[in-house]
Amino acid sequence: MKNENEEEIDEVDEINENDEVEILDAPEETGENDKVKELTDKLQRTMAEFDNFRKRTIKEKTSMYDDGVRDTVDSLLPVIDNFTRAAKSLNEKDDVHKGIIMIYKQFENIIGQIGIEKIDISGEFDPNLHNAVGTEENKNFESGQIIEEIQAGYKYKDKVIRHSYVKVAN
Repeated sequence: MKNENEEEIDEVDEINENDEVEILDAPEETGENDKVKELTDKLQRTMAEFDNFRKRTIKEKTSMYDDGVRDTVDSLLPVIDNFTRAAKSLNEKDDVHKGIIMIYKQFENIIGQIGIEKIDISGEFDPNLHNAVGTEENKNFESGQIIEEIQAGYKYKDKVIRHSYVKVAN
């Protein structure tokens, strides 16, 4: 027979065994929680990286499209300039003049639909938009005002494709 002390020792052993089991289980749960947190963090980072990649790709596509539009229009501008020169050199009553004006207006409509804008020459000279190719003393204009447009300038989405060539008052 066991005495009371031995029975107490057996009970303590049982409690200690149970405690050890719980202690062994706790680190596994904590390890699993850490693993879940780590995987969740990796997933969130991957999703953020993918979202940034998607946004960057969209921005690059838009930029490439805009560059393509500017380059294409820049290569067409000499054709538009030649139509302007041809229209100025012909008699306005001539049918050829009317045909050239029609083609010129068609070009302007097409590039306008794309989003190309003709640079405004009214008002003050702006070196960001205009190229001064000459100056002139003129009492009808204040100093720095544009007197005449030599060659039209164009811009696309606030970026200049070609500056306007202008004559400026002294």
